[in-house]
Formats: sequence, structure tokens, C-alpha cells
Amino acid sequence: MASKTPSLFFTLSLLSLLSLTFFYLHSTTAPPPSPNPRNTLHTPENSIKVYISPLPRSLNYGLLEKYWALTSDKRIGSEVDNDIRKTLLPKLSEKSLPYPENPIIKQYSAEYWILGDLLAPEESKGESIAKRVLDSREADVIFVPFFATLSAELQLVVNKGVFRKRVEENEDYVRQRMVVDLVKKSEAWQKSGGRDHVFVLTDPVAMWHIKDEIAPAVLLVVDFGGWHRLDHKTSNDNSSSDLMIHHTQVSLLKDVIVPYTHLLPRLYISENQKRNTLLYFKGAKHRHRGGLVREKLWELLIDEPGVIMEEGFPNATGKEQSIKGMRTSEFCLHPAGDTPTSCRLFDAIQSLCIPVIVSDDIELPFEGMVDYSEFSVFVAVSDALRPNWLVSHLRNYSREQKDRLRKNMARVQPIFRYDNGHQGGIGPTPPDGAVNHIWRKVHQKLPVIREAVTRERRKPPGVSVPRRCHCT
Repeated sequence: MASKTPSLFFTLSLLSLLSLTFFYLHSTTAPPPSPNPRNTLHTPENSIKVYISPLPRSLNYGLLEKYWALTSDKRIGSEVDNDIRKTLLPKLSEKSLPYPENPIIKQYSAEYWILGDLLAPEESKGESIAKRVLDSREADVIFVPFFATLSAELQLVVNKGVFRKRVEENEDYVRQRMVVDLVKKSEAWQKSGGRDHVFVLTDPVAMWHIKDEIAPAVLLVVDFGGWHRLDHKTSNDNSSSDLMIHHTQVSLLKDVIVPYTHLLPRLYISENQKRNTLLYFKGAKHRHRGGLVREKLWELLIDEPGVIMEEGFPNATGKEQSIKGMRTSEFCLHPAGDTPTSCRLFDAIQSLCIPVIVSDDIELPFEGMVDYSEFSVFVAVSDALRPNWLVSHLRNYSREQKDRLRKNMARVQPIFRYDNGHQGGIGPTPPDGAVNHIWRKVHQKLPVIREAVTRERRKPPGVSVPRRCHCT
């Protein structure tokens, strides 16, 4: 019996050792649970603390009241807003005013939806990236709640003749001056030199006269195409051409490219039907600067079989034509206009019409989060202008390739949505929508912002550091 005891002890010891080894290997090599992609966007470490600069109401929602108080607007595309003035406005309170539906203005409505999300009750914002704080010292960034697009568009309605002049009759210039003076007097601006302030400048003419003064800030823009110097020959003594911002003062390093607000309704992949047109374009034929390529493309494509090139304007008739054209076409042409991008790209995405992007200098929203090559076709300008090349290139795409591009496009459609569905625009943003993605992009820039603020603070008095944003 005694001879069996060591054997039994050895067996029990070996079994214990094997059990411990199995437990150790299983606990250290088993992969962690897969993250929920819906939750990765909204973890506390990804949130950003935002302080709203205390501007008077007259510089944001007061501008909405002023716009809707107009008796009429005779510009192209204004018919829908004139109808709203007659039918809907009498039933609404000042707190529930919509942003203009005129497509010329609506495409730049980011300012309305971003502020609406920030003003939403915190208890309703479980999935909003931006968390509002009431003390600027606690904030990561300072949001400047100026409806710069609406201010500019109001001036163009009321008195277009003085828009480029720095005179008292230009109410937009007066408002721009008021915003900058108020913000620059604040303790927050003086601490950071404005490097941690955020301005929404989606319309290329927004903040026209004072862009140079806010250049250190984080600028939310649709592209960099509007940031150019005026030709000296076209300027006059009252213009602000000398104050226009340089391309060296805007950069992907500090600024954020944001999407236009799409004007066409979303087409779901389940609703997609047969598309009989190869390539579709609707818009103005004649443009300036980089848009000159559009005229050349027009001449090359106008008589091509399977291609529709329509000249049209953003009114009700044009909208219906665009819906029909984009939903029945395989590809939608996106050449540069006055600026490298346009609302047309985001209308194409909502229509599941594969974008054909002809622009060598284009910057796109949310790159790094969105891979546009998965649902778009990029074409060099030099190739697009070769006779017969573009149509032949598009015809070579197989049915399987086009279906794959379209399915990928359907997955990103929500990312470009601003509308939160709340009357008056004040409410939490859609969790996977444009506003949250904008704040994610700003959040990514926080280390750069903090570094710039630190450098600003250590400068000796009277020393200015030149802005050198050449990074792309």
C-alpha cells in the first residue's frame, strides 16, 4: 500500500498542473470580445467638451427671424421659402423656425444643425460626441455660434451692391465685425490666440471681410476652393481683397472639411431599380476658375449616346429633374465648379448614383473614416478631357463592380445626414450622422490645437509667429 502512495500523489499533482496550464493558456490567448461598432463612436474618451461662445441671439437664431420676416425673395430657388412664409410660418413659434429651404442656402446649413445639437438637453444626447460645458476653462474647444452663411445670404437679398464693401450699409460686414470684436475680447481667445475656437464657414462667401483675423481658428469648410485672393484688378478701395485669407492659412492640419447638406431625398438600396442612362449631369455649364474644365467636358460629352448633360437651376423643377436623372443613371458626373466640390456629390450618394469625380485638387469630408474609392470613380482631369476616353472607361465597369460600389455607397449614406428631425433644429444629432463625424474630426485635431496654444502662450510680448499651414 505504501508503494502506491507516491504514484497516487504524482498522478494528482500532474492533473493539477495540467488544469492550471489549460486555464492559463485559455485566459491569456482567448481574443477579447469584438467591439460593437456602434459603441466605438461614443465612448467617453472620444467625446469632446465644447463651450458655446456667448454671442447675442441676433447673430444666429435672430438671423432666421430676420430672414423669414422678408416679404419675399426674388432669387432663383426662393419659391419654396416664399410658400413657407405664406403657409407654414404663421403656425410656428420663434423657437421652431426652420432653416431656409432655398437650395442655394440650404446646402450650407451645417451651422444650424451643429448648434442645434449643442443646445439639446444633455439628458437627450446619449450618443452625441460633443458635450457642452458651461465654463470655457473646462472646454476642449470654443464654438462660435454665428450663422455666417445666413448672414451673407441675407445681405445678398437685401442689398447685393454693397456686399463686397466694408461700409455701414453692408449689414453682413457689420455683423462679421461684431462677432470678431466680441470673441477677441473674451478671456478664452486671449489665452489661446483663437487656436481652439471653431467657426462654421461652409458658404465660400461667409465671413468674407474678416477671414484673415480668424485664420488661427479651426474652420469648418466644404473645401479650400473659396480661400483665394481677389484679383487686384477687380478690387476697389472699399474691398477687403488685402484681407482675404491665403491658402497657407487653411490646412487639413487644423481645419475640417465638412459635407454639404444634400438636397435630394435618400434612396434606399432596397428601392433601387434598373438604370438605363450611363452618365448624368445637371447644373450650370459656365463656371469660373477651376470650373472651366466643366465647359470642356460638356462639349465632349453632350452628344455621347447614354449621356445626359442638362443645364438647370436649383428650383423646384430642377430638383424633380435631378431626382429622376440621378436615380435612373449608373454614374453621376462631378466636375469642379467655382470650387472643387459641390452639393451634387452628396445628392448622388443619396441617390445611389456612382460619383465620377473629375477634380485633381479635391478635398473630401471624413477621409480616414470614409474611403471614397469604395463607392466612387476618380478620374484625372487630363484623362477626362481625352476624346471618347471617359465614356469608354465607364462602359468597362461590369455589373458586379457597379453593384459592389452601390452597396458600399448605401452603407455610408447616413454619414452625410445633418437633419436631426427636431422642429427648430434643436435636438440630438443622429448617432451615425454628419454632426457627430464633424466633432470626431475636430477631436482628432486636439493634440495639434493644444500644441499650437502652448506655443502661442510662450511667445514674448509683441512677437508674432507667421502662419505656415502648408501641410496636406
